[in-house]
Amino acid sequence: MCNTDKKITNKWMRIVVLSAGIAMGLQGCGGGGDGDNANVMLTEEQTELNAIIERLNLAVRPTAGRTIPDINDPLATLGRKLFFSKSLSGDLDVACASCHHPMLGGADALSLPVGVDATQPQVLGEGRVDGNNLPDVSRNSPTIFNMALWDTGLFWDSRVESSGKEAGQNGAGSTISTPDSGFGVADANAGDNLVMAQARFPVASEEEMKDTTFENGSSNDTIRSHLAARVGDYGVGMGELATNQWLAAFQTGFNSSDGATSLITYDNIAKALAEYQRSMVFVNSPWQNYLDGDTTALTDQQVEGALLFFTDAAQGGAGCVNCHSGSLFSDGQHHTVGFPQIGPGKNTGDDDDFGRELVSGDADDRYRFRTPSLLNIAVTAPYGHAGAYGDLDRVLRHYNNPRNTVDNYFDNDRLCDLDQFENVNNCNSLYNNARSHSFDAISKLEDEQDNGTSQLDNVNINGNERDQLEAFLNALTDPCVLDRTCMMDWIADEVDDNPDDQVLVATDEFGVPL
Repeated sequence: MCNTDKKITNKWMRIVVLSAGIAMGLQGCGGGGDGDNANVMLTEEQTELNAIIERLNLAVRPTAGRTIPDINDPLATLGRKLFFSKSLSGDLDVACASCHHPMLGGADALSLPVGVDATQPQVLGEGRVDGNNLPDVSRNSPTIFNMALWDTGLFWDSRVESSGKEAGQNGAGSTISTPDSGFGVADANAGDNLVMAQARFPVASEEEMKDTTFENGSSNDTIRSHLAARVGDYGVGMGELATNQWLAAFQTGFNSSDGATSLITYDNIAKALAEYQRSMVFVNSPWQNYLDGDTTALTDQQVEGALLFFTDAAQGGAGCVNCHSGSLFSDGQHHTVGFPQIGPGKNTGDDDDFGRELVSGDADDRYRFRTPSLLNIAVTAPYGHAGAYGDLDRVLRHYNNPRNTVDNYFDNDRLCDLDQFENVNNCNSLYNNARSHSFDAISKLEDEQDNGTSQLDNVNINGNERDQLEAFLNALTDPCVLDRTCMMDWIADEVDDNPDDQVLVATDEFGVPL
């Protein structure tokens, strides 16, 4: 049963709950359509939408043919303990959940993450501040919701990538390349699936979890081995945790009587972390209810928005489906969209971010980023690879006219409107090269549109149509992700999930538990 009366304290969640799409969806937490609406008279727009659904084969549940772990499985439960433990960070001040909390849309509700050295490590979302007042992580935290549904690659640039991209396999059907092996080269240590491969890298990032003081200059494998030894209380990590009951937790999780040195390896840590994350599948949205046969699941406005979404610009639509296709609402490919280039940038030395090019080495991939899934989009703001847009309206305005929208972004200091930067001194001069780099990306987009290689149509939608699109996008969110009662199984318990006295008990900036 959904708890629709709970007090919601976070500003972004108050806004979401008020949206028409989620309010409609709260009728049925976690439920699909009952199929009893077959005799309901369809509107002309519903008839048109149903024809699109049939043509695009959209009435296939996103989980069809997939094996999804249950959060109550012992291995996923162990993964929850690890995900919320600060023991996996170099200086014991950050957990995986610090940037990917279940009650923050599986992310952190920030434009750019604050990993290590937060002034108040327990504070997540708005109010989480880095020790130097500016975030050091260069890209927006992707949601961990529905990670089990990805078959192509993970991260904004797909630097963890399946070679075969087999449908329904989550990367398990072929080899996986990672930053350790290099682009297109199979990593023998990647593990069983894309999520397990991904779990090997945040702990090795200085900005995200490692910091500079822990294993400075060491290889990724050395860092991981040290963390495993810390958790296992052996070798180089012996005695680093004053309280350590991890061996019993691993023996339960893996149903094994093995000792720490053989059981508590980083491979097994990554496996447990992956099973926890892969269990977080939330797809029972109003849209899914409609696909399942409930013709009342969508409002008239949402149906109109769906028609715009799935219709090409040449036919008067918005053409969103060109990139946001399939049941995941992502083609898994990389596209130039020209969102503002804010933040410290990534590996270029001047606040720029070349995107997929940094992985592939192909200059054609400059400023291309992986298409995000739109499932649960109502709870994953801010949007874009750098979190430059704080709400969906600004995203939709961007696609209507990228150059003018980005021009207005910098003319009006929109960076300083973002919750994360609004109270930062001299906000409008933080990233002096952001404007020029953003227009480099816009020029790249326009070149691609001119030569026919871009999937982004030139659209011309009005304010009413933007409202319709936004209403439809909100209908892609599972009401469960708004309800703490519904999400309780994915949030670590302060007692039961605390084998090392390092569990992250997260709060908002006012001290209210998340």
